[in-house]
Amino acid sequence: MVGENYLNVKRKIDAVKSDRKCPEGVTLIAVSKTKPVPLLMEAYEAGARDFGENKVQEILAKYDEMPKDVRWHMIGHLQTNKVRQVIDKVVMIHSVDSLHLAKEISKEAVKKGIVMPVLIEVNVAGEESKFGVSAADTADLIKEAAGLPGISVRGLMTIAPYVEDPEENRQYFVELRQLAVDIKSKNIDNVSMDFLSMGMTGDYETAVSEGATHVRVGTGIFGERDYHLVQE
Repeated sequence: MVGENYLNVKRKIDAVKSDRKCPEGVTLIAVSKTKPVPLLMEAYEAGARDFGENKVQEILAKYDEMPKDVRWHMIGHLQTNKVRQVIDKVVMIHSVDSLHLAKEISKEAVKKGIVMPVLIEVNVAGEESKFGVSAADTADLIKEAAGLPGISVRGLMTIAPYVEDPEENRQYFVELRQLAVDIKSKNIDNVSMDFLSMGMTGDYETAVSEGATHVRVGTGIFGERDYHLVQE
């Protein structure tokens, strides 16, 4: 079932992608939080290689159990005291929302001799319950983060509101894309704005139609989550 779900999401992404004007590819990140390794392997066997987790401890628990060609993405709020645990296990950190966090990522990346691709998390909708920098403050954070060693600012991420009708979130995806265009035009050193991580189970098709390069789909692949299985 998980494998079929993964392939179904891929087909929907490909159908939308073929109609949009921008040529970039779309990376489907299978969001595997609270899910056991056997279910992850079902997605893997269907072709999934990019997996996303919200919590560092889940990456640590699954990292050695999964094949080595899996690409792990840190998509949840990252505490500075846990950066060192995950810095050499993920291919990208999607959720940089402060200079304080960026500095910690920089410090740990330099220690490991790596350059960590990061996305700046933008709270486009201005929801008080969500992490992320405001759209107005995004460029300033990017300028400061991009000047740090061991970091490469590759784009933006947002978590849109939960809505019944995905069309309600189109405005936020348009705004994030335009923000990326505006920042790219500033030609800031060490900033590429190649990636837009936006869209989840309920609205990923809308996000792809507005230029998403990465979508984060959990329930649509693995089914509903059982949060009783997760330890803080």
